[in-house]
Amino acid sequence: MKSLILSCMLAFSASAFGQGYQFTEVVTVPATPVKNQAATGTCWCFATTSFMESELLRMGKGTYDLSEMFIVRQKYMNQLQDNYLRRGDGNIGQGSLSHTFMNAYRQVGIVPEEVYTGINYDSERHNHSEMVRYLHALADVAVKTKARSPEYYKLVDNLFDTYLGKLPEKFTYKGKEYTPKTFAESLGLDMDDYIELTSFTHHPYYVKFDVEVPDNWEHSLMYNLPLDEMMETVDYALKNGYTVCWDGDVSEKGFSFTNGVAINPEVKKVEDLSNTDRARFEKLGEKERLEEVFKFERPYPEINVTPEVRQAGFESFVTTDDHLMHLTGITKDQDGTKYYITKNSWGTDRNKFGGYLNMSESFVRTKTIYVMVHKDAIPKAIKAKLGIK
Repeated sequence: MKSLILSCMLAFSASAFGQGYQFTEVVTVPATPVKNQAATGTCWCFATTSFMESELLRMGKGTYDLSEMFIVRQKYMNQLQDNYLRRGDGNIGQGSLSHTFMNAYRQVGIVPEEVYTGINYDSERHNHSEMVRYLHALADVAVKTKARSPEYYKLVDNLFDTYLGKLPEKFTYKGKEYTPKTFAESLGLDMDDYIELTSFTHHPYYVKFDVEVPDNWEHSLMYNLPLDEMMETVDYALKNGYTVCWDGDVSEKGFSFTNGVAINPEVKKVEDLSNTDRARFEKLGEKERLEEVFKFERPYPEINVTPEVRQAGFESFVTTDDHLMHLTGITKDQDGTKYYITKNSWGTDRNKFGGYLNMSESFVRTKTIYVMVHKDAIPKAIKAKLGIK
């Protein structure tokens, strides 16, 4: 319970004390403490693990700290297999999406963080920079020789054992002995309950398609919804006690983790501004006006995001698949604009808000690649359109 209270306090701090923004929380859903992916590209696993920990809280299972790196290790193994069979044309980068967690969970189960920290080298924080170089070298040799010898498999296992630690066959947790699979069974999480939803106009609505982003290397199919219905699902989930796993673009100037906000501002013409703003902005060029907005000193009007606006960003490669995070609530600023309380995985010391930030509704409408929710967090009418029971 202590960790829950701390988590809520951190979310409140991010909402209440953002520079130039005054937030009032509308709804918050319990979450476990913020963690740090550090020098790794494993946000996909940290966000999805955090989501699953909130699911356990929702289900009344208690507070768990699950091992991200146990899942990450299996993901690397799966990528090596995929890359080899694709003759070296697979994706063996560090990134992935939420279904990667679910696929690995089905394969090997999971363990608590205390059983497998994934740090077996001289560091207090995760760092995969050296390990992935060796991983690429092993992958390249196998493809070039068109064979995977027994020694290849030994080298792969030794690589992960060296950097991440040996895999536990059995372990004791809270006085009971488990294997990774029996521990997963004890949690009661059913990976088939979780649904990935997206919204793009280049595919039909209410059917699944393979979202064309590099991190979808497993070519998982996601349900395609109209934009308003995807956002309706996010709101319905949060208001009914479910959290949301979010994937999207964080490369824009409007995304400021330091300031604890992500915004999608509309820089109006001078003649559309109020007298006070007009006097100041008349002296500024377009670049300077943008810089004024991105001082994050106060809220600005935001872009009205239509499906066409969203699609144009995706097809011009302005909206990219950068980062996964965990939506845990809804809040509003002093102007009544809606934001989503967002738990990040960059630790607690990179901003003043405990590692949280608030993403505006306009930003989320524009920059979301997909969301993942429990199937019961989807409104009934939308579930029926998707054929989900």
